[in-house]
Amino acid sequence: MAHNIAILGASGYTGAELVRLIAGHPDLRMAALSADRKAGQPMGAVFPHLRHLDLPVLQKIDALDFTDIDLVFCGLPHATSQAVIKTLPDHVKVVDLSADFRLRDTATYAKWYGKDHDAQDLQKQAVYGLTEFYRDDIAAARLVAGTGCNAATGQYALRPLITAGVIDVDDIIIDLKTGVSGAGRSLKENLLHAELSEGGHAYAVGGTHRHLGEFDQEFSLLAGRPVQVQFTPHLIPANRGILATVYVKGDAAQVHDTLHQAYGSEPFLEVLPFGEHPSTRHVRGSNFCHIGVVADRIPGRTIVIAALDNLTKGSSGQALQNANLMLGLDETLGLMAAPVFP
Repeated sequence: MAHNIAILGASGYTGAELVRLIAGHPDLRMAALSADRKAGQPMGAVFPHLRHLDLPVLQKIDALDFTDIDLVFCGLPHATSQAVIKTLPDHVKVVDLSADFRLRDTATYAKWYGKDHDAQDLQKQAVYGLTEFYRDDIAAARLVAGTGCNAATGQYALRPLITAGVIDVDDIIIDLKTGVSGAGRSLKENLLHAELSEGGHAYAVGGTHRHLGEFDQEFSLLAGRPVQVQFTPHLIPANRGILATVYVKGDAAQVHDTLHQAYGSEPFLEVLPFGEHPSTRHVRGSNFCHIGVVADRIPGRTIVIAALDNLTKGSSGQALQNANLMLGLDETLGLMAAPVFP
């Protein structure tokens, strides 16, 4: 019997990506879709690439009936999610794609997001949604907090290395390139074609990017002491994709072996042969993350490169992978489609 799900914020990029993925899922039924400004419109009018699907008409959240809903994907803006989620019936499981429940400490949330957390009791229940490292907790959770897409990419490159102690945790640099869809669908002057195309630029330079809160939280937990990485994101004129080039101090062969051993049985994490490095074009539209390890010319230094699709493995695909676990399903359901190439 299919599980009934609702997607809140279905008119955004992550909402549309969820619809695309769930359309091929054998055990999920899209029973309700919400939007605010697009309420009353069919999904195919908002996203013509989905017009072949038989989908519910978009409604405002307060018009939805959650009585028969098993799980909600919440693709609402930051700070909006917490207000909505705390009003949902207790029987409804929730996968939140916003930043509202990613940081376990509410004071840390206030530091990075500039406001107090309005659902602190719920925050205590939330499980961090990096699937490969929190499977058991996710399977038992009512509320799962999806990671930041940049944070997920950097963590896939680094978590096993920190756990195994094969790199110097005080000497980590993450240089990351991201496609424009990571900024959402709202109109912004700096994202106009004429402003963005034919160039690239760094942003949130010097340690101001909010995903640093997740790096600090997760890496410090793994190391058992405070860890701070250097992290600079760059916006590039591509619709999808994240490429993280991570510079570490450690033996390259040992780094590669550690990642290969850690991810050998993972369905979505692919460690490339030593010396090869990934491209965003080879993961586009998929739930796969490709990781490469290259020895630097400086002895004792290593370059780890990770590539994933920010809308899929970095967000909506990760959300569906977590939902599968929460509903007792095979976590790969709806997610094994090959990347789109070229």
